[in-house]
Amino acid sequence: MGDPNAERLPSGGLEASVLAALWTAGGPLTPGQVQEALGTSHARTTVTTILSRLYEKGTVTRTRSGRGYAYLPAEDASGLTARRMHSELERNEDRGAVLSRFVSQLSDEDERTLRSLLEGGDR
Repeated sequence: MGDPNAERLPSGGLEASVLAALWTAGGPLTPGQVQEALGTSHARTTVTTILSRLYEKGTVTRTRSGRGYAYLPAEDASGLTARRMHSELERNEDRGAVLSRFVSQLSDEDERTLRSLLEGGDR
């Protein structure tokens, strides 16, 4: 069962750590390699479960590696954040209200960046 004294991560923290390890690796990793990259006391079965859940969500892809799988992120961190934002937007019937509130809470710099993107500026 893992070390009872191991520090618990906040909800989604282990998923974020696993994704960070995959982004850093630059190539596919097996669950054992992810566990090693994390440098934590999480059991390999725990890491495998997290990778399987990320695969089911479409966040990572996998290819056969021996009797198991090696995993790669489906997109970079910016792409994942954008996908999450779209998902949240689609959950609300009043998209205009959500977008309005989002834009009203942007910093001046982020607002300038968004305005430039909407006007066809550099991406």
